[in-house]
Amino acid sequence: MKIQLNGHDEKYAVEQSLLALFPEERPVYDAVKPTEDRRWMIIFLREDADSCHVTTELGWDGKMGTYTMGMPLSGTEYEKEGLRRRCIGLSIFRAAQAALGIAPPWGSLTGVRPGKIAARSLEKCAARGLPDHLAEKETLSLMTELYSVTPPRARLALESAQAGLKARKELEKRDIAVYIGIPFCPTRCAYCSFVSASVERSFALVEPYLEALFDEVRAAGAMARAQGLRTRAFYMGGGTPTTLTAEQMDRLLSVFEESFDLTVCSETTIEAGRPDTITPEKLEVLKRHGITRVSVNPQTMEDSVLQAIGRRHSAEDIRRCMEQVAAAGFAHVNMDLIAGLPEDTPEGFRRSLDECLTFGADNITVHTLSLKKGSAILTRGLAIPDAAAVGEMLDYADPTLRAAGMMPYYLYRQKYMSGSFENVGWCHPGAENLYNIYIMEELCSILSMGAGGSTKMVDLAGNRIRRAFNLKYPKEYTERPEKWQDNQAEFAAFYRERMQ
Repeated sequence: MKIQLNGHDEKYAVEQSLLALFPEERPVYDAVKPTEDRRWMIIFLREDADSCHVTTELGWDGKMGTYTMGMPLSGTEYEKEGLRRRCIGLSIFRAAQAALGIAPPWGSLTGVRPGKIAARSLEKCAARGLPDHLAEKETLSLMTELYSVTPPRARLALESAQAGLKARKELEKRDIAVYIGIPFCPTRCAYCSFVSASVERSFALVEPYLEALFDEVRAAGAMARAQGLRTRAFYMGGGTPTTLTAEQMDRLLSVFEESFDLTVCSETTIEAGRPDTITPEKLEVLKRHGITRVSVNPQTMEDSVLQAIGRRHSAEDIRRCMEQVAAAGFAHVNMDLIAGLPEDTPEGFRRSLDECLTFGADNITVHTLSLKKGSAILTRGLAIPDAAAVGEMLDYADPTLRAAGMMPYYLYRQKYMSGSFENVGWCHPGAENLYNIYIMEELCSILSMGAGGSTKMVDLAGNRIRRAFNLKYPKEYTERPEKWQDNQAEFAAFYRERMQ
């Protein structure tokens, strides 16, 4: 699509809207010729002392739409930038709506965290002294009327925002969450683009990787203690952490427990991930170390779909695995499903969800397939369900999980999601995974260790976030410890600055 910007250079906001509304289009910045070009936008921005005004003209195969949006600007420069981008996004959306009558589920919203808008609304309502039921009504109206979010999605945003605000109240200034990444899997799934190595091809890397990881964990623990940081939640993900042997997992958890102050750590989560990596021996190790939650991620209970995504296990293996997990007696169990996988159908997804509800898991996360660059789905051209079919899957999940006594407690969106939908974590009351809330709502710093680790430094009072990234690949991570050392030094400096 040809795009002309007048009075501004806000390409990021424009491209986010383009991705959400017209994912197959790519921006070409040039002078637009409405009588000659097939698909185009002209976005005008005018700004005065305390407001901005955006007009979008959009042409799409002979259809035209125009919309002007005004928005007051206030707060810090960072906050004004956010408002300016929101105004641009709303103007583009309304112009596209006028031209084509489109109605995506999340309306004009393009960001990863739609719940943040609901959370800000609830906080403003509370500051005005509005009772809860009126605050909820006003927030839902904001989402549906201003941003054109559908009522079911507005409800998801409201409920996840409420869970986030509740979790925020329990955090103190020096509370953090800790993440350890294990970038190994038995095989690579077709939908995956994470930096993870197949153990079949990289078995020799595992032990050197663990030794390097032990060094980072010990140093991180010492740094956290020196800064007086309290670990509130711990999460080990991947890859597939249970690709490690029972003995390797035992050593890693021992190093972690010896290094960090866990006196106020209320939850410890391990992604057990794939059933073909789970054994009673490994579960016994996790239980002995006091792990409070395991996450088993079948993604589907349909054998044909498991085969299509490159899994080397069957639905029967998942059933056997869940029997072992139940026998181990963990306080909480999560299961992941993905709507929109190759070879799946709405009927198959319904069967998968219904069966997962029989296993006793108190958390079920329903993801929407995200078409990630580098995944086999794209490189091999695998056929996937269309947006309407994915919508059927999610429309079944919401009332079914509510009927089972679960409520949504965190949600987020990704680029290139089928149908522009969402990922939602559901749980029984009291079974929320706080780590997921912390990271998605950006409530506290996340100290990440291991290859590909993304450390996030969150200053809520100053409304700022800094990030530091470990090296991506296991081999370079093992060979270049100076990168994580620099990241930890930056993390420590961040907290020294906050206490001044």
